[in-house]
Amino acid sequence: MKIMQTIKTKIGRASPLLLVPLCAALLTGCASLPKDNANVKIMHLDNQNASRYAEFFLVGGNGITGNLEANVYNTLLLNGRTDSNKDSAPQALAEAFNPETVKKEYHVLGAKLNGPKRWMLDWIEVPVGAERDFCGLKACWVAELNLKGMNLKDESKMSYHPTTVQRKTKFGYNKGTTAHLIDDADGNTWIMKGFNEGLHPTMSYDQAVAALGSRLTLPPGWKFRDKVLDQDLVLIPETGTARIMPDNLFNVYDITGPGYSNYKP
Repeated sequence: MKIMQTIKTKIGRASPLLLVPLCAALLTGCASLPKDNANVKIMHLDNQNASRYAEFFLVGGNGITGNLEANVYNTLLLNGRTDSNKDSAPQALAEAFNPETVKKEYHVLGAKLNGPKRWMLDWIEVPVGAERDFCGLKACWVAELNLKGMNLKDESKMSYHPTTVQRKTKFGYNKGTTAHLIDDADGNTWIMKGFNEGLHPTMSYDQAVAALGSRLTLPPGWKFRDKVLDQDLVLIPETGTARIMPDNLFNVYDITGPGYSNYKP
């Protein structure tokens, strides 16, 4: 399915945390990224809870100075995804991804598969750009990352460390959805939006979700809890700047509360 790009909109920036882990080696040289954000349209996607997806990153910029950036692509509704199978990243296609092949094909400094993951939210509105093929798995441009100054070789320093992201994407959770929440020591509540299943999970999705709380290594004073939402929750940062955070399993959370969501769960 080829998604047309017809509505021009302001380009959003996703978080460097979504790149974890990007690479084990230092990126060197210089490369320009494809201009896949030239024309985008806003797409509204429903029935997303527990949907399986994957993201791809093409990294460019100046590897010598560390002034790096990345295009982010999401499989969204592609690759045979239906409301029945809820899978836009089939296992066989995900396993076929070869970062060196993609790196050479697009003439970039690096390429990375992120996930596969599962959406924990129910609907999203996202700016969608050009469609690309990554070793048979199709994905559309959804954001760009500014990686300047990021330590891409030390993943441990990113867990439970919040950062900000300029984002136009909207996320929604329906009443009755089970939300996975973290309360930090400062009284903030974070809600999981993306569950990291990984390319070779050791447990089924249901088993992994059930064991989630016991697998987290939370900082002192932090707590994990599940809550069945008693009303719809919508994440829309009023200023266009969201705060996000990964846990030690590379699941990603958004902060909730005034200025970030319609209420704090």
